[in-house]
Amino acid sequence: MRFLNPASKILIVLTVIFSSIGCKKSQTQISEMTADSAVIKIGEVGSMTGPQATFGTSTNQGIKLAVQEINAAGGVKGKKIELISLDDQSKPEEAATAVTKLITQDKVIAILGEVASSVSLAMAPIAQSNKTPMISPSSTNPKVTEQGDYIFRTCFIDPFQGTVMARFAVDTLKAKKVAILRDIKSDYSVGLANFFAETFKKSGGEIVMDQSYSQGDIDFKAQLTSIRSKNPDAIFVPGYYNEVGLIARQAKEFGIKAPLLGGDGWDSPKLLEIGGNAFEGSYFSNHYSSEDQSSVVQNFIAKFKQAYGSIPDGLSAAGYDAAKILADAMNRAPSLEKAAIRDAIAATKDYNAVTGKISIDSNRNAVKSAVVLKITGGTFKYQTTINP
Repeated sequence: MRFLNPASKILIVLTVIFSSIGCKKSQTQISEMTADSAVIKIGEVGSMTGPQATFGTSTNQGIKLAVQEINAAGGVKGKKIELISLDDQSKPEEAATAVTKLITQDKVIAILGEVASSVSLAMAPIAQSNKTPMISPSSTNPKVTEQGDYIFRTCFIDPFQGTVMARFAVDTLKAKKVAILRDIKSDYSVGLANFFAETFKKSGGEIVMDQSYSQGDIDFKAQLTSIRSKNPDAIFVPGYYNEVGLIARQAKEFGIKAPLLGGDGWDSPKLLEIGGNAFEGSYFSNHYSSEDQSSVVQNFIAKFKQAYGSIPDGLSAAGYDAAKILADAMNRAPSLEKAAIRDAIAATKDYNAVTGKISIDSNRNAVKSAVVLKITGGTFKYQTTINP
């Protein structure tokens, strides 16, 4: 056997040292991977700030409450859920950036959000291209789930919501002539207005005026002047609470007596702060009513009040349901692979949620009921439930 020269001895020593460092690094990486695998990372994108800030705040509160309950009950497949929530500032481009970060950097296995359909439409193609399940709690425009087979929603869609309000106008209010005032830059508002108009006309009613505005507008006098000249029985305003509140105030100033009708985009505590008693006698469709005496609803309300000190609105309920349905699907899935979770969400059937019994259809939309609420005395009062 040949003796090693000094240079060879040094090389061996260095090799041993670096191998040791490498082993320690690998062990650290393995340890980190093990720690990561002990939790399930779920992403949420919401409008925590910006024009639709109450939508994001309400939804986030519902989702956080659901995650707390899920983790307290043992989590999913023995793992705790880690919720990573990002603010999109009510901007589609910010939502696209947020969902990309959640998927590529944070490595979430599913996404919850958004509320506004225009914002969800910016997120959905990214989630789809990364084959990451995305559940919108309350984006109602049909285009959202048309983005691909990984995109779901746990709320009703606008063809149903528009039909609900059109039938309510005809059957309950006995309206013959209705005017429409829509947000021309909102996918939600435009789609809902179209579906309402289609059903109302098929039911024998007449759309006497169809006016538009853009998000951020504050002066609606020209549109309301035109509408007033037609003397409609009701005015359908399927927008978001900021503009709708101003429209209600200005309509009252113009002496318009016809009730305003709307959709779930009205559901915000800011609605009455902005519009006040100008909304008296108006109606809108929504995901649930806090007056529902079922145990599922009342238990949720009690827990929400304990956590946040207020009665939850429809968007809180919708966020809560979306998180619960995702957890239920992950528990039913044979693994936590994204494709397996996707298949389990698609198989959701008769889930007993706060916002009603929910099944996911072949187009990844929720088959569920809607409620109609009346604004009276500064509160939202339950009127009726419309089943699909």
